[in-house]
Amino acid sequence: MGKYFGTDGVRGVANGDLTPELAYAVGRAGAAVIAHDQPLDKPIVVGRDTRLSGPMLEGAIVAGITSTGRNVVQLGIVPTPAVAAITASIEAAAGVMISASHNPIADNGIKFFGADGFKLSDAVEHEIEALIDAPNGLPRPTGLDIGMVTQTRGLIDNYFAKLVVAGADLRGWTVVVDAAFGAAYLVGPKIFERLGARVVALHCEDDGSRINVDCGATHLAALRARVREEIARSTGPVVGVAFDGDADRALFVDEAGELLSGDHVMLVLARDLDQHGELPGDTVVGTVMANMGFEKALEREGIRLLRAAVGDRYVLEAMRAGGYRFGGEQSGHVIDLARGTTGDGPMTAVALFATAARARRTLHDLAKDLIVYPQVLLNVRVADKTVAEHPSVRDAVAAAERALAGDGRVLVRPSGTEPLVRVMVEANDEVRTHALADDIAATIRALA
Repeated sequence: MGKYFGTDGVRGVANGDLTPELAYAVGRAGAAVIAHDQPLDKPIVVGRDTRLSGPMLEGAIVAGITSTGRNVVQLGIVPTPAVAAITASIEAAAGVMISASHNPIADNGIKFFGADGFKLSDAVEHEIEALIDAPNGLPRPTGLDIGMVTQTRGLIDNYFAKLVVAGADLRGWTVVVDAAFGAAYLVGPKIFERLGARVVALHCEDDGSRINVDCGATHLAALRARVREEIARSTGPVVGVAFDGDADRALFVDEAGELLSGDHVMLVLARDLDQHGELPGDTVVGTVMANMGFEKALEREGIRLLRAAVGDRYVLEAMRAGGYRFGGEQSGHVIDLARGTTGDGPMTAVALFATAARARRTLHDLAKDLIVYPQVLLNVRVADKTVAEHPSVRDAVAAAERALAGDGRVLVRPSGTEPLVRVMVEANDEVRTHALADDIAATIRALA
């Protein structure tokens, strides 16, 4: 990670760490670096989620971009994957999304996409950071050479059309959609209506004062309760999908009212791709957080799990380096390079429901082969995330690994987006799993 860029763009408390002044500087530096090899008539597209700080930061970053002479197309409130898709489809110079994804209301962030719709490499981000700190020499056009701003909502149709093509007939289905008061508040319900489902909209309002609060992909209780209510009164299949604030990921509730993680979703989709000869290398790219039960279920299908570091950017890097099509995270980020360039919650939901509809099987039945190993994930708030590398923490991890004797996993890592150290312990004995995780977390708390 660099001075400003973390694992997923520039993030911080809006108007605190992430000030309008910084957003302006990021816009100027980003426009100069990302689009330097693009014709000046190609715009940069800018989208945002519903956060209250979104318009403030949008105004600042748009000002920064246009101050270099580059035009801007403002998309308004759209999912992150829509920004990536639109950037590539209209051959824009670059794309920008203003969002802090699943983070609390006070946070916000800025992430960039290149002209190809992919997130930026570390090298390009470092180049932008250098210009933020030393902006001398960046262009300062005047008069007619200042960049222009165009506002449009119509370009979202490009993204919506991709979702429709990937879908299947969902007539007879009931789909409960929890948009987390975020970027998918409009697209989320409408795509399943378009595919013929009866839609129950949950938290599908443009309300940035409640984004991610007890709802969406980080808080599934409300979705699960509503799905179970609908199951009791419906004669057809009832499923639920929850997006996070910027809709680059999705988690699900199946027809039995049970939760499906990203591991379940990837198992269903990967197996379907493999059966149709569309899974290059018979390989799925996951992360070190992927459950051992997921890995074993893939092995039974003759599919290999390649583990990358946590973060969809690292999953994507491994996919592109190895020539693989499909990968994702337990948290619900799923990437299918045949359908997009980044994690895409609505596309994942469309593909998952289409797979079940075409197979005429329930999601519950399709995902039942994954026997989940008990996994405990504890988040320890710290002032300095380097505590994860302290010798005492390493000793605690080594002791836990000795206790597991190869029948489980331990992972301690700093969060890329929050002041947290994450402790994960996975084993076939739930009591022992909790005890070992608690011991490691206690060590970290004592040091913090």
